Amino acid sequence: MEACVILRDRGLLNDTQVDTIVQTGVKGNEQIASAISLGFVEERQALQAVAEAIGVDFVDLRETEVDLGLLDEFPTRLIYRESLFPVAAQNGHITVATSDPFNLYPLDEASAATGKAILPVVATQRDIDTLIKNHLGVGSETIDSLVAARQTDEVELLEELEIDGSELSEMAQEASVIRLVNEILLEAIESRTSDVHIESQASGISIRYRIDGMLHPQPVPPEINQFQAAIISRLKIMARLNIAEKRLPQDGRIKLKVRGREVDIRVSVIPMIHGEGIVMRILDKGAMVFDLQSLGMEADTYATFSELIRIPHGIVLVCGPTGSGKTTTLYSSLMEIKGPDNKIITTEDPVEYQLDGINQIQVHSRIGLTFSASLRSILRHDPDIVLVGEIRDLETAENAIQASLTGHMVFSTLHTNDSAGAYTRMTDMGVEPFLVASTVEAVMSQRLVRRLCNTCKQPVNLDDIDLPHDFPRDQVDGDIFSATGCRECRNVGYSGRLGIYELMLTTDEVRDLATQNASSWELKKIAVRNGMKTLRDDGWRKVIAGKTSLDEVLRITKGDQIVPAS
Repeated sequence: MEACVILRDRGLLNDTQVDTIVQTGVKGNEQIASAISLGFVEERQALQAVAEAIGVDFVDLRETEVDLGLLDEFPTRLIYRESLFPVAAQNGHITVATSDPFNLYPLDEASAATGKAILPVVATQRDIDTLIKNHLGVGSETIDSLVAARQTDEVELLEELEIDGSELSEMAQEASVIRLVNEILLEAIESRTSDVHIESQASGISIRYRIDGMLHPQPVPPEINQFQAAIISRLKIMARLNIAEKRLPQDGRIKLKVRGREVDIRVSVIPMIHGEGIVMRILDKGAMVFDLQSLGMEADTYATFSELIRIPHGIVLVCGPTGSGKTTTLYSSLMEIKGPDNKIITTEDPVEYQLDGINQIQVHSRIGLTFSASLRSILRHDPDIVLVGEIRDLETAENAIQASLTGHMVFSTLHTNDSAGAYTRMTDMGVEPFLVASTVEAVMSQRLVRRLCNTCKQPVNLDDIDLPHDFPRDQVDGDIFSATGCRECRNVGYSGRLGIYELMLTTDEVRDLATQNASSWELKKIAVRNGMKTLRDDGWRKVIAGKTSLDEVLRITKGDQIVPAS
């Protein structure tokens, strides 16, 4: 039963108010929050009613004696991230206060972490926040209490740190700050985060994790704000950056060992109005598997692409915006075709993952080792296959084409919206159209869509939803599904991602049009006429197969042009 319906049945909301909340699209505890923010009901009153309806006790933490000894064994990250607070322990279970009785996943996490059964009780968010502030704030052991009970050897630096002896440097090396930073990194890695955003705002520090392509704000206690400078300095020290320089952007790298597996973290620091902002790209080597067949390609696309990457010479391009999985596709392609009978050399900026059996070069533009310069040197090392991280300029494009014309297979990436745009993009760089047409064998454009959670996905009635006009309703043979949310997927409705692909082959017709410097629109139309599946077409195939949702495909492909087949 929805929260707003419970509140209506208990006379706290009327039908009009319920309709107002339902129209916002929020679910679970967010409906209660919405009713409170709109002034329809008081927080304590609403939570009492919901607790009674679902069979959970409501407690007034202002009048409840709390066993503070439980803080030593209860995971601190759950207290801040999920607003849980242990209240009492008896008969082998721990009573835990929560303001979100609909979210059971954190309670399961707490049970797994403590090894004890969890008995939930409902309390107001204000009361829980007061307990956190009073017992885990500045008044006790400052930041030590914020991150107590975490093992520091869970996160191990693989490189020695350089300390300059300044006051800020010394503060950043305090055990409490180290534990807190380790906690942030550990939580990010465990939740499959690709990027950690730590931002300095007027109100204090903000932490957000990008999981499956979407940013998720992470609750942080207000007391942490006074340690903002120490947290940022600690990360800069770990990344071997200059902690005294706060006016210029800086880039660095952290190498960690987390629970036995190596993790690389790319760090970027930029100065902002209210302090420095940090973004960390997490490259979890232990969690990455470069397998072309597991990326989400349909059988026909995989069969064609698998043949393309094995041709003796030519250029194969992979296109898409930042974060669309281009590097993963290229790495997976190299791992599929590598062997003792061929030599593969890559030039990348940066080298994200180190691959066995493949020679990788790190670009250093400051010393003149650019893509184009390294590519010229690579050709003197007798490679069979060359990967260029990105074609950014005319010189790199010309060198890639020259490599192709001299009998090498070249893989690279371009930042274009679709496959057809790659041909015109290279021409715009200054490459002669006939060279583009004669060397580029195929272009793969791709995006990443979130994969539906198999535990909670729900079938939808096609008659009840407004289908896009290009959705192939006639191909649907079974159910299509929508996202719901459960404890397994942290109430998001999605878990993991898969690719949608648009593979454009350089047929004779495409070659002729590219030689004539035709527009990307004309190239795309002829490709579709010859049977090419567009990104949206492939997305619909994923929807029909029950792998993702209509909303997700529309979100990712809303900027794509719909090309008629005739």
